[in-house]
Amino acid sequence: MPDMTQTNTRIQLLDALRGFCILLVIAYHLGYDLVMREIIPVDALYNPVLDYLQPFFAGVFVVLAGVSSRFSRNNLKRGLILLGCAALVSAVSFVVLPDPGLSWQVVTGAYTPAEDEYVRVPILFGILHLLAACVLLYALLKKHVFPAVLLTAFLLPWFGVSEWPELPSADYFPIVPWGFLFFFGVWLGDPIRDGAFPKWFYTAKIPVFPIIGRHTLIIYLAHQPVLYGAFWLADLFG
Repeated sequence: MPDMTQTNTRIQLLDALRGFCILLVIAYHLGYDLVMREIIPVDALYNPVLDYLQPFFAGVFVVLAGVSSRFSRNNLKRGLILLGCAALVSAVSFVVLPDPGLSWQVVTGAYTPAEDEYVRVPILFGILHLLAACVLLYALLKKHVFPAVLLTAFLLPWFGVSEWPELPSADYFPIVPWGFLFFFGVWLGDPIRDGAFPKWFYTAKIPVFPIIGRHTLIIYLAHQPVLYGAFWLADLFG
């Protein structure tokens, strides 16, 4: 099998999985927007099947981000770019989804908003914030990251940490437990780079999805503005 450390060849299967996941994100957010506008019933989005599929594919996306960190030449730069994009998402969400009163009530525990009301809460620590934090942590610790992560995972129960407080965030991906999936991806990246996986893993040719997977950050940043713009035009001319 090829040693991926010695080549710039991309693995189409990984790009395809990433592309498939970002399309599912767009579909989920489209469904969310349709539910908020009462175009489709709530059960179409909030049901036992999607309750399992949504975190599963989000986890796959996070693992793939960890794998990509083993192929990146500059994770510090990559993490800073993600951090800037995450800050942009938060800033825009404070403009588009402003509700300081509700946010404060959630922080203090005085009010627990229903799922259909979370749309009004800005994004404080979403998936981009998670990935930025994990990539920067990996870039800074690198060789010592796995002992630190494993030690943290071992010590948390002894300190009685079983539940982490939720931020009033419309899209919330806390480092615990999602960060462990990222570092699992980092660990998985080593045998992938060394060519230890079956031959078909490296040679599979998949149409369309790999192209989408190579531009997930741009697509993620653009998809909600595009969706909101489409709904705005539909309202304007409808």
